[in-house]
Amino acid sequence: MTQQTDSQQLTSQQLLACIESRQSVGQLVEPAPTQAELEQALQAALSAPDHHRLRPWQFLQVQGEGREALGQIFLQCMQESGVADATRHERVLAQPLRAPLILMAIIKTQPHPKVPKVEQVLSMGAAIENLLLMLNAQGYAAIWRTGEMAESALFRQKIGLKDDDEVAGFIYIGTAARQLAPRERLPVHDFLKDWPVSLP
Repeated sequence: MTQQTDSQQLTSQQLLACIESRQSVGQLVEPAPTQAELEQALQAALSAPDHHRLRPWQFLQVQGEGREALGQIFLQCMQESGVADATRHERVLAQPLRAPLILMAIIKTQPHPKVPKVEQVLSMGAAIENLLLMLNAQGYAAIWRTGEMAESALFRQKIGLKDDDEVAGFIYIGTAARQLAPRERLPVHDFLKDWPVSLP
């Protein structure tokens, strides 16, 4: 077992505290991360596990008036899919305005004899978690949303994705509008079991 110094042990406790403090925050306001801070958070994302270095990640940055343009595409997709409800139209138009910055997480899957698609999808999930943790460490808040647009082939077409590309979700980023109560700490033993099970 490797001996750790007191400073290394403190660092691991600080890291755990940062991880445990991360929560999904739906009410987001200005400021958003600076470009330098966002790139730092994305650098953490690009450190995710990645079998055979396929790098199946792409992030599309949406801010400012781009959020309204995204809302218009949401609306077009809803209308073209046959949804005529005016209330739903208003809601979908407003969705991109819920945060000052949005990242669309795109999975760029590719065929590989040793890396099934599921591994590439999981790699994006790990990348997003790294991103969320770094944003939290920087003092920002975020929420990872999916929904019908993430599943929409029409939406993928309208934003210029290839047939094999998938939308892993929309990462809404900003500053928390209010402080959330700390998350309940779950007991590890509820999720960790010995195997094989000991015989009586």
